[in-house]
Amino acid sequence: MSYLDNIRTFVRVYELGSMSAAGRDLRISPAVTSSRISQLEEHLSVRLFQRTTRSLTPTEHGKAFYGGACEVLEAVEAAEARVINITENPKGPLYVAAPLGVGRRLIAPLIREFLNTYPEVNIRLRLTDRTVDLTTEGLDLAFFLGQPEDSNLRIRKIADIERILCASPAYIEARGNPSSGAELIADKHECLNLRFPGATEFQWRLMTEEGPKRFRVEGRYESDDGDVLTDWALAGNGIAMKPIFEIIDHLEAGRLIPVATKTPPEPIQMACLYTHRRRQDPKTRLFMEFVIERISKTVRNSSVTAQLPR
Repeated sequence: MSYLDNIRTFVRVYELGSMSAAGRDLRISPAVTSSRISQLEEHLSVRLFQRTTRSLTPTEHGKAFYGGACEVLEAVEAAEARVINITENPKGPLYVAAPLGVGRRLIAPLIREFLNTYPEVNIRLRLTDRTVDLTTEGLDLAFFLGQPEDSNLRIRKIADIERILCASPAYIEARGNPSSGAELIADKHECLNLRFPGATEFQWRLMTEEGPKRFRVEGRYESDDGDVLTDWALAGNGIAMKPIFEIIDHLEAGRLIPVATKTPPEPIQMACLYTHRRRQDPKTRLFMEFVIERISKTVRNSSVTAQLPR
C-alpha cells in the first residue's frame, strides 16, 4: 500500500498547495509527507513540484500526473466500497465543526441517533463561534452561519435563518422598547455585540422600507460566544441579535421580548461546508444528509412557532 499512500499524499499536496496542510489533512507528519513525495518522484524519475522557501507549485509533470492519480484513487475507493459495503456500514472518525449555538441546540442532540444507526462511526464535534479552516484543522465538514470566506470549498445550503433583536422585560422597562434601528442609534441603546479578534467595525444589517441597511451600533458588552450574549440579554444588560431557534424557549416564556420590530435583522444563511465531492467519504455524506434533514425541520418549526410581530 505504500505506493498508493504516496499517490494519495501527492493528490492532497497538489490540491492544498502545501506540504504542511496536506500532512494535517492526512494526519501524518510533515516529514512523512515530504518523504512520500520524494519517493514518488524517485519512482517516476521526474520532479512533481517546484519548491521554494515560500511556495510550492506543480510542474508540468505534476499537472499531467494529477488527473491519472485521481482516477486511480477513485477506482480503488469504489472497489473497496463494493467489497466492504462501506456506504451502508461506514466506520472511523468523523471530524465536524459548528457554531456554539448551532452545535449545542441542533447538532449535538442528533449525534446519539446517528451513532446508533452507524455504530462503527466516531463523531469528533468541535464547537466554536470563530471561523474554522477545514483543511488546516483536519475537519471533514463544518456547519456555519453567514457567508464563508473560502470559495474553493463546497457549500450545501440548509436554510435562511430568521433572526430578531430582543431584550429582557427589565431592560425594556428601564430603557424603553425601540421601534426601529434608527431609534437604537438615536436613543443610544446598549447593544450586545458578537465579535472576534481582528473583526472590523461592528454593524447590524437590518431590513428597512428602503431595503437592507447597516446600523453602526454601540455597546459596552462584547463576546465571541453567542450564548454569553443570550445570558447578558436575559440579565437585562442590553439588546441582542439572535437566531430565533436559539432563543425560542425564552421568547415563549416571555423572558426575552422582540424589539425594533419595524426593522428586523436580515435573515442569515445556515449551510454546510465540505471538500472534494468526487472522493467524499460516504460517512461524511451520510452524516450531512442526516443532520440537514432534521435541522431544516427544527428551524422551520421555530420560525413558525415564534409568530413574531412586524
